[in-house]
Amino acid sequence: MSQSRTLVSIVIPVYNEEKGLTKITKRIFEVFDKIPKYDFEIVFVDDGSYDDSLNELIALNKENPKINYLSFSRNFGHQLAVKAGLDNANGMCVISMDADLQHPPELIVEMLQKWEEGYDIVYTRRKDDKGTSFFKRKTSAAYYRFLNFLSDIEIEQGAADFRLLDRKVVDILRNLSENNLFLRGLVKWMGFSQYGIDYAPGTREFGKTKYNVRKMISLAITGITSFSTRPLRIASWIGLTASAIGFTYAIFAFIAFFFTDLNLTGWTSLIMAVIFFGGIQLLTLGIIGEYIGKLFMQVKGRPNYIIKKSTLDD
Repeated sequence: MSQSRTLVSIVIPVYNEEKGLTKITKRIFEVFDKIPKYDFEIVFVDDGSYDDSLNELIALNKENPKINYLSFSRNFGHQLAVKAGLDNANGMCVISMDADLQHPPELIVEMLQKWEEGYDIVYTRRKDDKGTSFFKRKTSAAYYRFLNFLSDIEIEQGAADFRLLDRKVVDILRNLSENNLFLRGLVKWMGFSQYGIDYAPGTREFGKTKYNVRKMISLAITGITSFSTRPLRIASWIGLTASAIGFTYAIFAFIAFFFTDLNLTGWTSLIMAVIFFGGIQLLTLGIIGEYIGKLFMQVKGRPNYIIKKSTLDD
């Protein structure tokens, strides 16, 4: 490895991506052929794939030592796969991207230019094209509005896990041991000088998206509860409002019974009150339980991930 060239690490989480690994590797090599002043390494992180992804990574590593891989003992999730790559990357800057080619490798050139200009973090914003459905555009916008309303950080719409981090930023992230990671929020929370680049997503040639509705909701809850206690505050206000409504109704019922001829049947209003206040109590308990559950998992002190095989051990 030439000492005169700056080493750049490319971290790519992999989950059942066997058909696309050769292609993304080829495109990354083509990008760095155009910028020979940089040396590079690719760190694939196999997140418990059950297809032939690991064997494909082993073959790629044998072809070129610039291609490394880590293999998890099971599926730990996309965010922890990226974290594992950051923990084991050696570059002066680290670029994380997905393996499905929706993050165009050609954007690496512009990201490195901004890094040379002095930016510590170069992040990307996905811009939907005309092919994106109306439903997806609206749900995506609603997702970011909801996330920003309930959390204490501001994440731009379309923010992706396709980003460049300077070495000093990576070193700080390596020392964090959060179990429930939300890297988009962490990177924003850290500060430093940041620059955003818009990009049009590439075409997914193989496989299908790993982020279904359930996982997106789970990620949103993680993002909210990791950076804000606002849901607890909102639950308190809901409880206070419900108590005020119940107290007001009790005064009304007392006055109606003793000072008026108004006949309150009671059964319907009683059932509605029980359902209303019971629902609020369950909602509040659910919010509190979400925070307690995160604390419970964190205090166990278990490792965030387990690596069963790695070329970086050699």
